[in-house]
Amino acid sequence: MPHAHHASIESFWISAALSLLALVYLHRWLGVAWLVPGGVKAWRAWSFCVGLLLVWIGLGSPLSLLDHDLLTVHMVQHLLVMTLAPPLILLGAPMKLLPQRMVRGLEEPSARPLRWAPMRQLRCIRLHPAVGWIGAAATLVVWHIPGPLMLGLRSEMWHGIEQASFLVTGLLFWWPVVEPSRNALGWSESSILLYLFLATLPCDILSGLLVFCDRVVYPVYLSSSGRFGLTALEDQQCAGALMWTCVTLVYVIAGGVLAARLLSPRWSPDYRSPDYLAPHPESQAIASAHRREPRIEVV
Repeated sequence: MPHAHHASIESFWISAALSLLALVYLHRWLGVAWLVPGGVKAWRAWSFCVGLLLVWIGLGSPLSLLDHDLLTVHMVQHLLVMTLAPPLILLGAPMKLLPQRMVRGLEEPSARPLRWAPMRQLRCIRLHPAVGWIGAAATLVVWHIPGPLMLGLRSEMWHGIEQASFLVTGLLFWWPVVEPSRNALGWSESSILLYLFLATLPCDILSGLLVFCDRVVYPVYLSSSGRFGLTALEDQQCAGALMWTCVTLVYVIAGGVLAARLLSPRWSPDYRSPDYLAPHPESQAIASAHRREPRIEVV
């Protein structure tokens, strides 16, 4: 009962925070989506909202109440928060909808907090693909060691830290994949294919261990053995197989989309579409008229 009580309170706050975030995003999207450079299309708004929905299913829905009873549910949480939701959230292009003044403040290299050289270096490497890969792999491995995993199940604070670390490292990991042209330090877009392939290795090792191990790795789940028609060992094998299948499928799809985009002539830096023409004379005339508008000064 104490766990159910605390989980219900946690679910309420998670649901409220995600709902507020979705409302703020939609308000900005309805107001400025067509004014920002390149626009933010409707499918991106859907992608962002579906990403938030997956986070809610993993952390705030009634499903989250079962993570202490079934390792399979615990694994579903991690897959939703780290593998499925982050790319959908990033595809929603939330940074494009920030107020331009805020964006300029964040990106202005001469901003006061970033004048210090170490801060500029940190800004440069924070979205480096290596940072995302190492962070995601370390988070995955550390939180599936029996000690840290059981600590997260027994402590609400550590459980929250665990889930937050999965979401943050998931966003860092998927950033170079979703925005390959913006990754730091000049990584080529084609190298992201290798990045995705290498990312499957920690998942393959962990899921293989869970599937083929002949004993229960996490004794904490022995107490709920048989309650849901699965023994603790069967639950463990199901969790490992789910992780193995889901991660491989998602990465293969992402790699396929990225490869198709790289092979497309539209992705080539030398490509110019048939509509790539000089500015229309009327557009130039309008722009010139705006530039020549007299300024009225109020004394």
